[in-house]
Amino acid sequence: MAYKNQQVLPAFREWKQLEKFLRSDYQYGVLLESHLGQIRSIINAVNKADKKLILHVDLINGLKPNEYAVEFLCQEMNPAGIISTRAGAVQAAKKKGVDAIQRVFLLDSSAIETTYKLIPKVKPDYIELLPGVIPSLIEKVSAKTGVPVLVGGLIDTEQDVINALEAGATAITTSNPNLWKEY
Repeated sequence: MAYKNQQVLPAFREWKQLEKFLRSDYQYGVLLESHLGQIRSIINAVNKADKKLILHVDLINGLKPNEYAVEFLCQEMNPAGIISTRAGAVQAAKKKGVDAIQRVFLLDSSAIETTYKLIPKVKPDYIELLPGVIPSLIEKVSAKTGVPVLVGGLIDTEQDVINALEAGATAITTSNPNLWKEY
C-alpha cells in the first residue's frame, strides 16, 4: 500500500529542498516548517509545478494550530492534507475534505495507549508515527487502529525505509533527499 501511489513523501523545511521536490517525479510533498508570510508563495510554486502539498499546521509560524487556522488554510490554500498533533485541527481538516493526518509521538507505553484512545474519537484518514524506526510498533498501531500509518523521524537509511514499509507503513515522510526514491 502507498499514499496516493507514493511510498515516500518528501518533506522539506527550506526553499532548496522545496525546489528539489518540485523537480522530482513525486506528486505529493510535506511542508514541515514555514511562516505564514511564505505559505502563499510556496503554494503558488507547488501549483505551478502541478504538485500537491500537505501542510504541517503545527509548524507554521504566525498561525495558531487550531480548527480556525485549518479552515483558513483549506479555504485559501487548498492543501492536499493537514498534519497536526492536535485533535481539533485534524477533525477540522477532515470536515474540509482534505487528508486529515494525526501525528503522534511514540514516547512510551502511555503515549501508545493514549493514541489508541484518541484515534477512534478523531477518526483521522492517516496516522503519522514518530519515530518511524520501530517496526513492531508500526505493525501494532496499524493493526489495532485500522488506520493507514505514515512514519517519519529518525529514518536515516534505506534499510530503515524498507523495514518500515515491510512492517506495514503506508508511506515514509522524510526530509532526507537521499531517501527520496521508490523502494
